[in-house]
Amino acid sequence: MRKSTITRETAETRISVEIDLDGSGRYDNRTGVGFFDHMLDQLSRHSLIDMVIRAEGDTHVDDHHTVEDTGIALGQALAQALGDKRGIRRYGECHLPMDDAQLRAALDLSGRPYLVWNVDLPTAKIGSFDCELVREFFQALATHGDITLHVDRLHGFNSHHIAEAAFKAVARALRMAVEPDPRKGDAIPSTKGTL
Repeated sequence: MRKSTITRETAETRISVEIDLDGSGRYDNRTGVGFFDHMLDQLSRHSLIDMVIRAEGDTHVDDHHTVEDTGIALGQALAQALGDKRGIRRYGECHLPMDDAQLRAALDLSGRPYLVWNVDLPTAKIGSFDCELVREFFQALATHGDITLHVDRLHGFNSHHIAEAAFKAVARALRMAVEPDPRKGDAIPSTKGTL
């Protein structure tokens, strides 16, 4: 059963995350940050990872803590659901177009967190959402999910399209990486014997 539940409570946020890696992309995400909910829905739908996320945060200050702490909790949930990573494909990639935007994501469920982020968003905000929080989310996800993650914007001029394409590209790469590899059985996909 590749499922997990994570609860994270701080003085700034209360987050709960439930995921099922072998889902169908069902989602029910409510963080109090509308654009972010839309992005989390895309992440679930296109990764085929079922997600139920609830977040309450100090959004009267700004959305930063809510977005970052959701990334932390989701990364922890992914790591927990993957366990020792037996039988997974481990690597994933996606080259994704969305209207004017084209993004590339590549990731390794390596146990070695690292983010390479070559994504410039041309505006400071998408509606009321701070564009810099897109990177903050993926930094938290990569760090706490033990993921090496590279995301590159090849082109695009609409910030909404660029951000959404980033979430969708990472989702498709995650879908590939977490899937069972039918040729490997329950082997750990590393010459080291551990990830």
